[in-house]
Amino acid sequence: MTSLIIILLLIITISVCLVVFVTTYNHFQDYIIRINEAEESIDAVLRKRFDLLNKSIGIIKANTKEENVLEIVKDLKSKKITNFELDRKLYDAINEFNEYKEKYDKLKTNESYLKIDINLFESESEIVALRKYYNDIITDYNKMVKSLPSNLVALIRGYKTKAYFDGNEIGVEGTDFSL
Repeated sequence: MTSLIIILLLIITISVCLVVFVTTYNHFQDYIIRINEAEESIDAVLRKRFDLLNKSIGIIKANTKEENVLEIVKDLKSKKITNFELDRKLYDAINEFNEYKEKYDKLKTNESYLKIDINLFESESEIVALRKYYNDIITDYNKMVKSLPSNLVALIRGYKTKAYFDGNEIGVEGTDFSL
């Protein structure tokens, strides 16, 4: 009789552990799906920003007689970099784009240039919102990776903490982006 109780307790314990494992695994999968969706949205906005800046090169050259315009953008075409790095380089390119606007009055009246300027401004609010959403998901995911009992599932499945989208952890695992 006691051996039957011990076997029954063992089966119940294993069942409870299995339920906890499966539930935690499913939570991880939910976060991974949400992280991938956020990364895809960030990719789309970064691509839009890149395309806008790339389109502005010809407009700037035609209106300023400058030769080396937005070299950062030209260099990005051949590189495979993380979203973190791409965001930082596009931010530098946008600053250069704005410098041309301040330096050449002719650009301030060019309709195509102004449309690009407006679209870049709008994309800034998009990328800020997406960064916040991504970082919120990463916070929850990283908490699961580091806290019991979910860290046991993370260890078994090989899940590691992920970098926040703030540019401070360049070189840490991130989504590669190539144009």
